[in-house]
Amino acid sequence: MDFLTETTHVHITTWVIGIVLFLVAAFMNRDSKGRKIVHMILRLFYILIIITGLALFIEWSSSDAMQYGLKFLFGLLTIGMMEMVLVRSKKQKPVTLFWVLFAVFLFVTMFFGFKLPVGINFLA
Repeated sequence: MDFLTETTHVHITTWVIGIVLFLVAAFMNRDSKGRKIVHMILRLFYILIIITGLALFIEWSSSDAMQYGLKFLFGLLTIGMMEMVLVRSKKQKPVTLFWVLFAVFLFVTMFFGFKLPVGINFLA
């Protein structure tokens, strides 16, 4: 399982695809069959994001357990807000708060992800 933990490429690929699928689903007509299909594929990517993130967490958290734990927590919260936006918009309930929380949690998750030792250092 070294391909999951040597670099972050697989994890980054899964969450980038997940965010794209989320945005596509969020802006599709809420009653379309296509949205339901995209949402189901997105749920598969949630699982892949969590599996790749968990593999990285187990491999690297010994260096700084608290920061990796916070990143894992905020990643789960980001996924939760993505799901809340899609489900509540399908039920025609207000989603503004969940969009804001999604943006905040995504920013914090990416900040931790890029800041941690296994992350990408943009300044070097």
